[in-house]
Amino acid sequence: MRNYCEECGREVETKVVTKKEIFEVCGEPVEVDARVLVCAECGEELYCEEFDNATLIDAYNEYRRRHKLLLPEEIKKIREQYGLSQRSFAKLLNWGDKTICRYENGSIQDKAHNSLLLFLREPENMRAYLTDNEIVLDERQKLKLLDTVERLEKDTEFRVGSRFFDLFFSRIPCEENGFKGFDYEKLCAMVLFFSQKSPELLKTKLMKLLNYSDMIYYKENGISMSGLKYAHLPYGPVPDNFDMILGKMAADHIAHIEVLYEGGYEKHQVIPECDIPEGILSGAEIDVLNRIYEKFKNFGSVEISDYSHNETGYKATKTGEIISYSYAMDIELN
Repeated sequence: MRNYCEECGREVETKVVTKKEIFEVCGEPVEVDARVLVCAECGEELYCEEFDNATLIDAYNEYRRRHKLLLPEEIKKIREQYGLSQRSFAKLLNWGDKTICRYENGSIQDKAHNSLLLFLREPENMRAYLTDNEIVLDERQKLKLLDTVERLEKDTEFRVGSRFFDLFFSRIPCEENGFKGFDYEKLCAMVLFFSQKSPELLKTKLMKLLNYSDMIYYKENGISMSGLKYAHLPYGPVPDNFDMILGKMAADHIAHIEVLYEGGYEKHQVIPECDIPEGILSGAEIDVLNRIYEKFKNFGSVEISDYSHNETGYKATKTGEIISYSYAMDIELN
C-alpha cells in the first residue's frame, strides 16, 4: 500500500504495525492494541481512517466488556424482538427520541439504561413493565406489543433456544468471543453462505472458514461476527461446542451433515436446507465472507487445516485452549 508521507514529502510504501494506545472512554483510560500505518522509509505515522475507527471501536468494546454492557447490535436485537422502531422503543422507555438510535450506532449507554434493556430482553419482564408503568404508547401500539409478548411467551422454540445458548454459549462479551454475545442467527447465515457457495463443502473446511471470517471481521471492526469461541484442536481452530450447534441447525432445518463414503474414507459434507434470510448479514460482513471464500475456494480440508496451523494464535495455544481474538491482528490473507 502506498500513501503520501509529509515527512518524506512524497508518496511512499507503507507498513502496518501494532502498538499499545490508551483512549479515554467515559472518563476511564482504556488500553488497546492499535493497528497503525507507518512510512516504510522514515517510520512516520500516517493517517488511516479505517484503522483509527477500528481502534476506537476496540476501545469502546473493551470498556463495554469491563462494565458488562450490551453491544449496539444486542440492543438492536432486543428492540427488533418486539417489532418496535427506534422511536417507538425510546418512547416506550420514556427516553429521548434519539437515544436508541445513538446506542445502536455505537454510543455507550449508562448503566441504568443497560440494566433496563437487559431486564426487558425476557418477554415476561416486558409484560410486567407494560403492566406496572405508565406507557406513552397509544392503545393500538400497546395491544400490538402485548400480542408480540404473548407470542414470544408461547414460542417454545424461542424459550428453549434461549436457555440452550445461555447454558453452553456466553452472551457476555469478552475477548474469547470477540466482544460479542453468541449470535445463532448470524452463525446460521454464515454457514448457509459458505455451504451455498461451495456445493461440496466439508465440515472440517467450514470450521476454518468460520474462524477466518470471525477473526478478520474482528481485526477490521473490533468485534466478531458470530460471537463464537474457537478452540485449538489437532486439525486447527474449531468453534467450541460446534457439534451441538450443528445438531440444532439440523433440527431447525437450516443445514445438516451428510456422511459420504469415498475410496474407503468417510466424508462429512455440509448440506444447506434453506436460503440465507434477508437482513441478517450486513454489507461489511458479506464483504469479509466473500474475501474468505475467494482466498480459500481452491483449498481442500487438509490444505486449509495445515494453513491454519501457521497462524500465531494457533501456535501460541495448546490443545483444548481457547484462541483469543487478540491474535486476529497477526492474520494476513494476502
